[in-house]
This record gives sequence, structure tokens and C-alpha cells, in this order.
Amino acid sequence: MSRPVTLMTAQWGDLSFEELCKLAKEMGYDGLEIMCGPHIDPEKAAKDQSYCDGLLATMDKYGLKTWALASHMIGQCVGDKWDPRLDNFAPGTLAGKPEEIRKWAVESMKYVPQAAKNMGVSVVTGFMGSPIWAYWYSFPQTTEEMIDAGFTEIVDLWTPIFDEFDKYDIKFALEVHPTEIAFDYYTAARLLEEFDYRETLGFNYDPSHLLWQGVNPTIFLRDFIDFVYHVHMKDVAVTLDGKAGILGSFITFGETERGWNFRSLGHGDVNFEEIIRELNQYGYDGPLSVEWEDSGMERVYGGTEAAAFVRKVDFKPSDVAFDKAMANE
Repeated sequence: MSRPVTLMTAQWGDLSFEELCKLAKEMGYDGLEIMCGPHIDPEKAAKDQSYCDGLLATMDKYGLKTWALASHMIGQCVGDKWDPRLDNFAPGTLAGKPEEIRKWAVESMKYVPQAAKNMGVSVVTGFMGSPIWAYWYSFPQTTEEMIDAGFTEIVDLWTPIFDEFDKYDIKFALEVHPTEIAFDYYTAARLLEEFDYRETLGFNYDPSHLLWQGVNPTIFLRDFIDFVYHVHMKDVAVTLDGKAGILGSFITFGETERGWNFRSLGHGDVNFEEIIRELNQYGYDGPLSVEWEDSGMERVYGGTEAAAFVRKVDFKPSDVAFDKAMANE
């Protein structure tokens, strides 16, 4: 089994598409998980096949392929309650206009599956947002009815979007992540149930967001493997020292005082060997996509090292039982 090693492009949004393709190849990647916004316009990609052909030609020039588009920023604007941070994800003309931002996001997400089809991929990763994330601590007092209403709102918002995904036979892989409607084991299970286990909706498995919360990433992968449509390779280090806690203390990412930080692959606490063993057991043969986030390391050094790390850890499963040779014929 030789899984492609790809680079998630969001963290490289300051580079042009061709600059990024050239760099990704030099760093050792097989392809890109292309972020909608910085590196592909979903509306244009949905309406203009020649635009997609141009992007594909640029990747081909550098020996790269794509297996997924990423729609995190757009999707966040669909389900979130507005605050000024969402203005960073929407067109500047919509800043401070919550209803218009959501309308833009819903319309844009409906273009994404056709864009994916035109790019020759079958999976879109992303976020869904959450109208109830602010209730995570349950104080002031939060009723079950308030939580129920939040999940219902997400189902109502995303069902018409998923209808478009079904039209083009594209899967949506939610990255289970704080600020999303599904951010841990039990909320992920509830989200699948709320959508009646609709095959359109699955997960972009990212162990880093689970580990620092205290969720076992391997157990999550094993229990939800039938709904894992894409895999992110990202590491995290938990460094609780008796001062900082897991809530971050409003300390900027990368600062060593934080109770946890995202780390370049191999520099944190994620047990990637166990993850590879689970993927091997259940036959996952999709991409292993590096989402490189380490504020304490130079990114080209880190991105290059990360590609090599994935290739080293991604061993093939055995094709023979180790004790078979000892059996009597």
C-alpha cells in the first residue's frame, strides 16, 4: 500500500498556486489538498472547466496530483454565529454583515462539489461551524433544548448543501475540531446520528485536535473508520506545567508557556505508528495530507521534514502471518 503524501495549502496561502506547486515538489510531496479561497475559486471552478484544467496543468508540470479540495473557511461561515473574526473568511465587502456572510457561504459551498468534480476529486474536507460552540462550558446555564436547537440548525443549513454534493457524487469530510458542531468523540457520534448516517457526511481525521482534549485518537479512528474519508497528518505537544491549562490561557500559538501547541510531525505526542496500523487494518488507501502548523519552526524546513516523516512512518501491512512459516504442511 503506497498512500500519497499531500500538503494542505491553507497555511501557504501567501504563495501563488504555481509558487506553491514548485515548492511542494521540492519539499517532497505527491500532491496538494487545495484550499478554496487562496488557491482555487470554487464558483469559477464550478462554471469553467478550462480554469480547472489550468490548475491541473500547473500541478502536472511539477508532477503533482490532487485527491481533495478543502473548504474550511467557507464552511465555517455557514454554521457559525457571527463575530468579527468571520470577516477574515468572507469577501471584504461583506464585513460586519452576518446575514450576507452566511448567504455567501451557503451559495459558495453549493459550488464546491461541482468544482471538486471538475478537478477530478471525490472528497471535500472542511468545517461546518457551530451555532452553539459558545455553550461548550454550559454556564451560564445551558439547557438540553438549546443544544438540540443547535444541531437542528446545522442539519437545516447543511442538508441543501449536501443535496448538491450528492448530485455530483462528492463526499464531505468534516474536520472534527474545536469551534465545530462536532469537536470530540461524542459530538461526532451525535452529528452522524442527527444526519441519519447520511453517507455524504464523514470525517477528515486529524489526531492533533483530539489528543490535546484528552480524546484517544486511535480509539476515535477505530470506532469511526467507516466514516473516515480523508486523513490529516498533524502533531501536537501537550506540555502542562502546573501553570498553563489546556484552554490556552489566551497565549499565542507557538509560545512555550502554552499548555499545548501544534508541532511539526514527529515533534509532538501523537502516536502515528498506531494510527498507521489502524489505517492498514481497515484498508484506508487515500492520501495522508500534511497540515503543517508549527509556529516555533521555519515552515520550509518543517514542511520538508514532515513529508519525509510521513514516508518513513507509513509502513505497509504484512501480507503473511508471521508464524505461518512454522506451521506443519
